Amino acid sequence: MIGLQIRQVSFSYFDGFILNDISLSIGAGETVGLLGPNGSGKTTLIKLACGILKPNHGEIWLDGTRLSQLSRRFIAQRIAVVPQQFHVSFAFTAAEIVTLGRIPFLKAFAEESEADRRLVTEVLELVGISELRERRFDELSGGERQKVILAMALAQEPKLLLLDEPTAHLDISHQVEMLELVRKLNAERGLTVIAAIHDLNLASLYFDRLILLKGGRVLADGTPSQVLTEQMISEVFSASVRVEPHPATGVPHIVVMPKSGDAEPQ
Repeated sequence: MIGLQIRQVSFSYFDGFILNDISLSIGAGETVGLLGPNGSGKTTLIKLACGILKPNHGEIWLDGTRLSQLSRRFIAQRIAVVPQQFHVSFAFTAAEIVTLGRIPFLKAFAEESEADRRLVTEVLELVGISELRERRFDELSGGERQKVILAMALAQEPKLLLLDEPTAHLDISHQVEMLELVRKLNAERGLTVIAAIHDLNLASLYFDRLILLKGGRVLADGTPSQVLTEQMISEVFSASVRVEPHPATGVPHIVVMPKSGDAEPQ
């Protein structure tokens, strides 16, 4: 069954930006990386995919039903989002933040059950942050906060996980740790993953399918080898690169070439 279908979707902001005539089918269990320069429409597409934004034209379908016909609660029980930024105004602990992921399953004014609390503990352990549960969220490092936000998303028990630049502002070790965990969830739980990602080499390593956007349009859609070509990267990013096989995996690895012709290797 198709997990998510985007059918001839267009969207415009007040400032005139347009996501233009996008059609995509994301199958259940896929790992999909959204690539493109700043302003290409990656974040907009994620917001449309979870119903935060509504298309001006076209339709988005979730498991055969129009997203526009589904309640916010129903969507939140199936789709979880890890945003670029997450702010709280109160001194919540990490465990309290993760517990927010259970809200779509709670009745009005009801407190979480013992089963909800057990699930929160399980998710904290899964993400590897049990020791942070009583720490204040606003006192955590950037990498620790990102793990807490991911745990909150997983507490929703989603079928589809949307990540908007999940490795932004993280050092390389935390970037790899985050994407390794996402791959593990996909492999062991069949979780469908769509992530807007900035680093082309990390996208090549951790996502089986890549979708390249520019100016609100899809320019390429396929495997890393099909999408990450020297010609395509040059066209989209205006950068001179060499694409070589990764020494460990064989997937495309992008080497940025200096613009000055007289640069010499050190």
